Amino acid sequence: MILIEELVKRGLISETQASEVYKLAKEKYSNDIEQALLDFDVSESKILDVKSKIFNVPKKEIDILSVSSSVLEFIPKETAQIYKFVPIGFSDETLEIGILDPENIQAMDVISFITSKIGKPFKIFLIKKSLYNDIIKKYDGLGGEVGQALSEIDSDLTGEIEKVSEKGIKDLSVKSEVEKAQEEKMVEDAPIIKIVAVILRHATEGRASDIHIENTGDKVKVRFRVDGILYTSLVLPSNVYSGVVARIKILSKLKLDEKRKPQDGGFSAKIDGRKIDFRVSTMPSYFGEKIVMRILDSEKGIMPLDYLGLSSPNLSLIRNTLKKPYGLILITGPTGSGKTTTLYSMLNELDKEKRNIVSLEDPVEYQIDGVNQSQVMPEIGYTFASGLRSILRQDPDVILVGEIRDKETAELAIQASMTGHLVLSTLHTNSATGAIPRLVDMGIDPYLIAPTLSLCIAQRLSRKIHPSSRHEILIDESMREMIDNQFKDLDDVWKNNLNIKNKTIYEAVSSSECSSGIEGRIPVFEMFEVDKEMQNIILKNPIEDEIYKLARKRGMVTMREDAIIKSIKGDIPFKEIYNF
Repeated sequence: MILIEELVKRGLISETQASEVYKLAKEKYSNDIEQALLDFDVSESKILDVKSKIFNVPKKEIDILSVSSSVLEFIPKETAQIYKFVPIGFSDETLEIGILDPENIQAMDVISFITSKIGKPFKIFLIKKSLYNDIIKKYDGLGGEVGQALSEIDSDLTGEIEKVSEKGIKDLSVKSEVEKAQEEKMVEDAPIIKIVAVILRHATEGRASDIHIENTGDKVKVRFRVDGILYTSLVLPSNVYSGVVARIKILSKLKLDEKRKPQDGGFSAKIDGRKIDFRVSTMPSYFGEKIVMRILDSEKGIMPLDYLGLSSPNLSLIRNTLKKPYGLILITGPTGSGKTTTLYSMLNELDKEKRNIVSLEDPVEYQIDGVNQSQVMPEIGYTFASGLRSILRQDPDVILVGEIRDKETAELAIQASMTGHLVLSTLHTNSATGAIPRLVDMGIDPYLIAPTLSLCIAQRLSRKIHPSSRHEILIDESMREMIDNQFKDLDDVWKNNLNIKNKTIYEAVSSSECSSGIEGRIPVFEMFEVDKEMQNIILKNPIEDEIYKLARKRGMVTMREDAIIKSIKGDIPFKEIYNF
C-alpha cells in the first residue's frame, strides 16, 4: 500500500514493521491499516501529513468543539457512516467536508449530489479518523447520552416498573409497599438522574422554551419547543417513564402519589454555570401524567424596551403612558406570547427607588430588583382578587397584576387606577381593540372603563431571521396587492412614515452560522391610546368595530402590518405574516 511505502521512505517505520502492520491490520482491525499503525506509535498527525502529500488533498486538524450541531444537518448521519465523510464547517459560504478516503469515487459522487441539492459549493479536506468518529458520536447528541444512561439501568428493576407504569391512569388504586419501594429505587437510580439532567441540559443549550414529556403507551416522547415549534428530540422506552416523572416531581417538590389531578411546581438548576429556572406542570392523561416544563433563563435579565422590536411611535406611546401617575395598561395575547416579558420591560423603565412597585403574579417568572413580587396561591385562598386588596394597603405607586381573569379582579384593578395608581395587567383577547368589549362582557360598566384605561396592547411572537440568513426577495405583483390592501384603511399621513413602498422583503435561508435560518423570536404589536375621543366611544358604543375605526384613524398599526414592516426590515420571514 502506498501509505505504508511512504511511511517507510520517511523512516517512520521499518520494512520489518511494515510487514507486521499488514498482519496486525488483517488479523485484528479488519484490514484497517491506519488503526494498526497507531499500535506502532505512528501518530494520527503523521499519518494525516503523509496522506495529504500522497493524494494532494489539503488536511484539516480541528477540535470537535468547533463543529457546530447546525452544520451536521447538511449531511445525514447514515450517509456519513456509509461513505466515511462528515461536514466540519463553513468558510466563505462553502461547506467544508472531512473525508477519510479521497480515492472513494462513490463518496465523491454522493458529496456532489448532496451539495447540489442544498445549493452550496464544497471543499474536501483529509481529517483524522478520531475526529471522524467524534463527529459521528456528535450526531447522536441527546439520544447518545441518554442511550448510554439507559444501558446502565438494571433490567430486572425496569421490568417491574414497566408493569406498574402500564396501568397508567386506568388503575387508580393505591400501590403496594413493594411497588412503592421499586419506584423509589428507580427514581434514586443514577441513570434516571442522568437522563433527566441530560434532557434539561440539551433543552437549554438548544434554546428551547418548553420541554414536553408524554407517554404514548408503547414509548415516551420528549419534545422541545424551539422558536415556537415543537420537535421530537428523544424517544424513551416506556419502562423508564415512571422514574423520569417521579424524578421531575421530586425536583419540583410535587406529590409523588398524586396522579389523578394536575399539579404545578418548579425548581432551579445550574447549567453551564448559569442559573436556569424550570416551571413544571403535570396533567393526568390516558397513559399517565404528561409533564411540561417552561424554561426560564433568569440570568439573561430583563430586556430593555428598546430591545423588544417596538416601532418608534409605539415605543414613545408606552413610555409616555408610563410617565402618567395613574391609569390602566392592558396587554392582550394568548399564553406564551411574551406578555410577561413586555410587562417586566415596562417595570424596568420606572424609577424603582422613588416609587413603591408591587406585583402579584402566577407564578413569579423572573426576579426584578426593586420590585416587591408576590405569587398567588389559590389553594389557600390567596388569589389575584384577595391579593390585590392587600396590595392596596401596602401604599403602592405601581401595581402589576399578572392576569385579569374575572369580574372581581377587573373591578379592583380599575378601582386602583381610579384612586391614583398605575396598574399594569394582562387579558386574554385576540386583539387590542377586543380588550374593551371583553371588560364589558365581564360585567364592568363602560363609565368605569373610560376614565381609567390608558393603553391597550396586543402582541404575538414571530420567528426571527438569523442576521447571516437574510435573503432579499423582490416584491411581486401579488405581494404588492396584498400589502396595499392590508394598509388601505390607514390614512396616508400615517402610511408615509412606514416605508411600506420598499421593493423588497426578506425570507430566511440556511447559512454558515445557522442551517435553519431562524434564531429566536420577536414580538409583533398593535396598540392604541385611550384619549378623549376614545373615551366617548367607550361610553356610547363600546363595540370592537367602532373602537377599531377610531384606533385606525389615530394611526394604529395591526399585528399583521407590524409583521410586514418587520419583514421589509429583514427581521422576520415574509411567510410569517400569514400567522397574524
